Amino acid sequence: MAPSEATELILLAHGGEEDSREPAGAWRAAILRMWPFAPAARAGAPGAAVGLMRYRYRGWNGADADPVADLRAVLDRLPARITRVVLIGHSMGGRAIVAAGNHPLVDGVLALAPWLPDGEPLVQSRGPVVFAHGTDDRITAPAQTAAYAKRLRASGVPVALLSVAGENHTMLQRSPDWNALVRDFAAGTSYELSLDSDRVDPLPHSKHADSALRGVLDIAKARLTHRVVGRL
Repeated sequence: MAPSEATELILLAHGGEEDSREPAGAWRAAILRMWPFAPAARAGAPGAAVGLMRYRYRGWNGADADPVADLRAVLDRLPARITRVVLIGHSMGGRAIVAAGNHPLVDGVLALAPWLPDGEPLVQSRGPVVFAHGTDDRITAPAQTAAYAKRLRASGVPVALLSVAGENHTMLQRSPDWNALVRDFAAGTSYELSLDSDRVDPLPHSKHADSALRGVLDIAKARLTHRVVGRL
């Protein structure tokens, strides 16, 4: 989704694995999960271009941090007309966008169920920083996200930390609420940024009944009804 006149880009970064040099195929679950966020972001920022990262490899790969290298390479090569970028990432992609949040074009970071291991280096983004994590996530740890947010706040960076009750790592159970979060962030709503070290706010719960099937259908609908219209 790339309007020719767009000067802003919302870039989605998918999840992956800790170690793998296998190609990041377009039909892998981690990439497919990001597709509903493209129309959600477009709804929040109709004039922006919306892009979906696809890394060279599936894995983070230790000190190489391959997704970060790929993300920075894309940011460095954007057309001159793109003057502002918002990053939205899930899992390993959440870790990657946090690491790339100090790029001069980046003006906001939204990390969804990010993988932020103990000791992850602090990176200060120029724009708002929002973390959202499901309470039932057993793949990446909500406690580690909260610990990173606490350290970032202690460094003087206002952060919003959202708890998603009843949600696991797939983000399928409360799909409409995740979509609303992405839409609102793209529109410039950063929820309540705070320097309070322990502040955690609940992600608002929609009137829709929780259903993983709804989340799967969201993915299918987005993948089948939206297409790539160009490359930046």
